[in-house]
Amino acid sequence: MDPQGLCIVASDGDVSNRLDVFVALKTDLTRSQAQRLIESGHIRVNDSPSTKDYRLKKGDEVYVEFQKRAEPTLLPEPIPLSFYYIDDYIAIVEKPAGMVVYPSLGHDSGTLLNGLCYHSKKLATVGLPLRPGIVHRLDKDTSGIMVIALDDIAYYDLIEQFRHRTVNRRYLAIIHGSPRHDYGEVAYPIGRSKGDRKKMSIKTNRGKDALTTWRVLRRYNNASLIELKLGTGRTHQIRVHMAAIGHPVLGDRVYGSKGLIQRGSITYPVRRQMLHAATLGIVHPITRQYLEFQSEMPLDMTECLKVL
Repeated sequence: MDPQGLCIVASDGDVSNRLDVFVALKTDLTRSQAQRLIESGHIRVNDSPSTKDYRLKKGDEVYVEFQKRAEPTLLPEPIPLSFYYIDDYIAIVEKPAGMVVYPSLGHDSGTLLNGLCYHSKKLATVGLPLRPGIVHRLDKDTSGIMVIALDDIAYYDLIEQFRHRTVNRRYLAIIHGSPRHDYGEVAYPIGRSKGDRKKMSIKTNRGKDALTTWRVLRRYNNASLIELKLGTGRTHQIRVHMAAIGHPVLGDRVYGSKGLIQRGSITYPVRRQMLHAATLGIVHPITRQYLEFQSEMPLDMTECLKVL
């Protein structure tokens, strides 16, 4: 691997910052990635190895040595997948929480598409090499139902259905608090956060139109089970919109949830955001038949409701 480096000089505003925090702020690396590079000697201060908790001084020269990585590839893997429907044109599949949809840096294997390559002998060519047939996606820690095109004609037809907002997508979420009303809608534009480029936000310079409608299904002690329908498909849309109205998705630590349920003197941790893609309705790209599928709420969400 050929190393590439970046030299950053600490200024007045950086004094006393931890080295790992400083590197994460000044680069696209996460704090944990910075820590690994520090431990392996690929981050040096004034040309000497250092530790992650080193406190910076003005004028310190921090050299970050990036390691070129081989681009991820899409290889078949015998990953068990649950299919609701599959033919030569589309696959309707359940994505479990914790699974990434397609390979990317940091997620070279174990993705939904690695499993699909194993189970299906046919894939669309649109989106190759890593995202063949992907017309929408779910976040890693969101569970639920997805459609993937296995044919190029099907791909372009599904893209049009999503673009014209004719796809029926309904989600279930457990949120913090109890909304004042039984139903409502959120229409704040969404874009990259001005304060953190890794997050989405309604506080953005270049927001895109976004529409989420919701209704309360059941209220609990300081939490609610709601159903949501997407009018648009922006990145992290439900998570951002619910946080914006003061009711973040339970377990969503990125957008404001502490991920804990308090019941008396006992605290229960919530391991991931309690968000599930429960309904998907599309028109089959070839037969033109309307198909609708329902995905049951996963065990971790039902257990969360029992605790509540």
